Amino acid sequence: MDAQGRGRAGDIDPADQWVLNPHTGEYELRLTPSAPQSGIPGPRRSAPSPNRAGAPAGRTATPVTPGRAVPPPRRRRGAPPEEPLPGRRGRRPVKKKSTAKKALLWTGGTMAFVLVAAAGGGYLYIRHLNGNITSVSDDGASTGGFQSDKAINILLIGTDKRTGAGNGSYGDKNSVGHADTTILLHVSKDRTNATALSIPRDLIVDVPDCETTQEDGSTKVIPGTDDVRFNTSLGQDERTPSCTVRTVTELTGIQADNFMVADFNAVKTLTTAVGGVEICLAKDIDDEDSKLKLSKGTHTISGEQALAFVRTRHSVGFGGDLSRITLQQQFLSALMRKLKSNDTLTDPTKMIKLAEAGTKALTVDSNLDSIGKLKDLGLELGKLNVKNLTFTTVPVVDNPTEKVKATVVLNNATAPTVFDMIKNDVSFTEVKKKAGASKSAEAAEEAARLKGTKSAASEVRVRILNGGAAAGSAQAELEYLQNEEGVLKSENAGNADAALSRTTLEYAPDQADQARRLADILGLSGAQLKPGKSVTNSQGLPTMTLTLGKDFKGAGVSFTTATKAPEGVQQSTADKVECAK
Repeated sequence: MDAQGRGRAGDIDPADQWVLNPHTGEYELRLTPSAPQSGIPGPRRSAPSPNRAGAPAGRTATPVTPGRAVPPPRRRRGAPPEEPLPGRRGRRPVKKKSTAKKALLWTGGTMAFVLVAAAGGGYLYIRHLNGNITSVSDDGASTGGFQSDKAINILLIGTDKRTGAGNGSYGDKNSVGHADTTILLHVSKDRTNATALSIPRDLIVDVPDCETTQEDGSTKVIPGTDDVRFNTSLGQDERTPSCTVRTVTELTGIQADNFMVADFNAVKTLTTAVGGVEICLAKDIDDEDSKLKLSKGTHTISGEQALAFVRTRHSVGFGGDLSRITLQQQFLSALMRKLKSNDTLTDPTKMIKLAEAGTKALTVDSNLDSIGKLKDLGLELGKLNVKNLTFTTVPVVDNPTEKVKATVVLNNATAPTVFDMIKNDVSFTEVKKKAGASKSAEAAEEAARLKGTKSAASEVRVRILNGGAAAGSAQAELEYLQNEEGVLKSENAGNADAALSRTTLEYAPDQADQARRLADILGLSGAQLKPGKSVTNSQGLPTMTLTLGKDFKGAGVSFTTATKAPEGVQQSTADKVECAK
């Protein structure tokens, strides 16, 4: 869907109509005399309130925006001075740091696509910004929306749709809008860290069947296709962003809470709104395709030049899409640093222009379709420090079936670990704990279960139940333990009475050494070991019970979550300045 072109030629820039109200210390909308007047009180004398004694008939009181301080009426000549409100010096309100500004900063800084109203915006302006936003159905592909007490996963999709002046010079002028740049942003539950995972557009994936909502409200299932480029998950065969969400879930096992889509114009308008972004080049760039020509060193780019920068690929790295991804990550890091800088935060004009540009450039899912919802997301993201935001890319290798290398496939040696780290909320950067933080008594007890002697594998007696894993998992794990690990005193006990989200091992006190050995073999954590009682196996002997939960990944696959990214996985953090090579 085209998120552009909703403004009218000749519209007055809203940023030029905001002035400081000396009574409230906040910026307020001032429209021209011929335009409809704002409901926000201005520095001129307000109309008398209908609640005041002696209000003239026929006069309309100035509407009050909820939560906004209203300038007090002028004191009549000769009247005694009014007492200041408790905790206040005189009648001038105390200025407070705006959390709304912080929300705008970080929603904008997250990936340059999400922006919310800020800088003292009143009701009319909020309504105006709501009108800028385009939303489409998530078709049940997402979780239904982010939650403040859980980790957040947002799918950010940049399409190659060529709308707007000058954009036709980039690639296919007739593109339906494929998933050209896709980033899965994961923000940890405790908000101390985040991971931005880029998904190559030329990655070969299976696109699943996708139910989509039509304009008339009916639904249509678009058949999936196997072994196709990832970017065809959007636009191709009328696929909507929800189809891209389903494809990412199929690929990574991670379901997005929300999605956001922007086309080429987003880069141009957002960089212009902040007054340009500083980038660094390790060499000269002269790319005829993207029309980018810059010398080695640092440059401040915006508008058309910024778009050319994120579109260039032939003059950087190996000249392919993976090199362009690295360039885009460096650009987004620079944009975030600019958004976090004081010259952006303290400039109301820039903040308002950001809100205008962001909401016009943005298409969101139906669970994130208002400024209020975007603000709530911004407040969650505002808790994050950019030094703990890691950019990385899905690990891939060249497609072995191609003689001329044009596409890539998953690197099965490292990609599963990257996906698991994100699913299990493991940071890609080292996050320092707050002073005084220590392990809880429960965590210490869980860790203690793994310490002590371990019996020989041949002495481990265990029965295996399937408690939510794929059909046949208990038998597959049994064969692995017997054939690969020498745990011969084991048996398949069928299905558990109830499904579990996490695999557990229950054992009696006198089986602790057996439990520690099996935990060592399977990579079970102390939290997965459940001291309890033993049961009898088919031979009437006491045995432990291993119940495979929904987290079971396959026979012989360790349950231990990696604590750092595999060797060779590309990483960079948003706080560091890197020069494109």
